[in-house]
Amino acid sequence: MKRMLAASLLLALSLVAPLGVLAAAEEPTVYVIQKGDTLWGLSERFLKDPYYWPNLWARNPAIGNPHFIYPGQRVRVYPDRIEIEPRMPATPEAAPSPRPSEEPVAERSFLVSGSEGYLVEKGFKPAGRIITTSQNRVIVGEDDIVYVDIGADQGARVGDRFSVYKKLDAVSHPVTNVILGEKMIPLGTLQLTEVEGKASKAIVTKSYQEIGPGSLILPWRDKRRLVPLKAAQQDMDGFIVDSQGGNKAISEGDLVFIDLGKSQGAQPGYLFYVLRDVVPDQQYADISVKKLPPEVIGALVVVASGETTSTALVVKSIDTIYRGDRVEVRAAR
Repeated sequence: MKRMLAASLLLALSLVAPLGVLAAAEEPTVYVIQKGDTLWGLSERFLKDPYYWPNLWARNPAIGNPHFIYPGQRVRVYPDRIEIEPRMPATPEAAPSPRPSEEPVAERSFLVSGSEGYLVEKGFKPAGRIITTSQNRVIVGEDDIVYVDIGADQGARVGDRFSVYKKLDAVSHPVTNVILGEKMIPLGTLQLTEVEGKASKAIVTKSYQEIGPGSLILPWRDKRRLVPLKAAQQDMDGFIVDSQGGNKAISEGDLVFIDLGKSQGAQPGYLFYVLRDVVPDQQYADISVKKLPPEVIGALVVVASGETTSTALVVKSIDTIYRGDRVEVRAAR
């Protein structure tokens, strides 16, 4: 099962290759999947790299479940990659297929809205905070007026923009219990409209969640961006330490935090697959069976990396993902 799962994922991950040009003259080998084929096996057979499959899984909508590929599916095998051939609906008189374009084909990218959170280490200091709101409201939203404790004395000017955050409880490692940092969750943005010496008036320009007195502010920067997949430069193993929303059950589209950052080599664009260990049932397994291959239950892409932790987007899930599940990436062989 792991091998089939891994094969699917590897086929998915294999498409995470450096940006390049698909040459029109590059003729692929077309292979029709047979009964018993796995992504792992195809990657090993054609590319001599069984770890290629997770890249392929993430990049191909045609592969919903990494456990299975189906007889009759066609794949195009190039010297450095494998592509799933999309199934086209039959037409009475199909027009001749155009020759492949010689223009560069962009690698798959993931759109990040800029509302992702991150973990900060002890001693982190914000630029300031909201000290009160118009009419002393406890909760404010877009277009409401707030007051912040930074002003001309700190270099603030009318028109300056800030991101608004709230800091939550510390996040501990699910295995070692070591504190990794405190969770910073984005709430929205604001812009200064009147500036005094030590305080300023501002308007909330965007709100993702409830904003109120005590909310922290940091200098604004546009964090909306496309995060392209790219091949990892080294093998890495880690854990999911928390989800941004704090939900116990994690699924596709959720943001999570992992215990790998810049110091461990993690970079935005790295695609990790999520693993869950399988425990043998000793009632039926031979006593010598101590370990089984883990199941691949999902994939995630790093969208922002700190020094020792990273924020990642879950891009595939075939089972519920939980805090403490393992993550793994393998360097291109």
